[in-house]
Amino acid sequence: MTHTRSEDLRSSKSQLKCGFKTTAILPAYNERDRISAVLDAVKQSSLVDDILVVSDGSTDGTFELVSADPDIRAIHLDVNRGKGAAMLIGAQNTDAEILLFLDADLVGMDGEKVDALIEPIIQNRADMAIGVFKNGRGPTDLAQFLAPYISGQRALRREVFLSIPGIDRVRSGVETAITRYFKYHGLRVERVALVGCTHYMKEEKLGLVRGFASRVKMYTEIAKIMLDGRQFRA
Repeated sequence: MTHTRSEDLRSSKSQLKCGFKTTAILPAYNERDRISAVLDAVKQSSLVDDILVVSDGSTDGTFELVSADPDIRAIHLDVNRGKGAAMLIGAQNTDAEILLFLDADLVGMDGEKVDALIEPIIQNRADMAIGVFKNGRGPTDLAQFLAPYISGQRALRREVFLSIPGIDRVRSGVETAITRYFKYHGLRVERVALVGCTHYMKEEKLGLVRGFASRVKMYTEIAKIMLDGRQFRA
């Protein structure tokens, strides 16, 4: 009997898991037209056991779309509570040891990139892995090169994530808050290059005016956390 390279790779990754359970959590706000591509990539992963989408007050049919898929668990929040709250609710609704957070608007993601984010945690090389765009698109590559802590693509242990104080009160600056917590506690962080990956920009999703306003709001919140962020040092 012969084995293909992909079969051997899947087998080695199954051995790598060593009993660890991983849940991929996708916080999503009005991402019906974009989320399917990300879910397809997660389904290709050899290391993800469970997929959970938290629809954060979506009104465009995001929840209805994902809840129709038998391979996906979906939670719908009646009102938009912000990304931090959606992530926390996702973490509270799984018993997995490892959490993989992914944005719902990614472009160019695939199963190998998903696995690459999880492997540093399973192999105990890092306490958190952060995915950084590379050779995707100029603006998003540059943004994450200058500020990798804003990336929404990250894997970490559930128990650590649940120990971060006040995470449910943070909206678009949640990744910065998580990074601050890890830095303060001296936890290990590894960057993982997501080659050919990018995401839709706010201006593309919301239009120039609303997208720019949303971007300013996001960077304002990030700046506040960067300048203070004392609550994330507990």
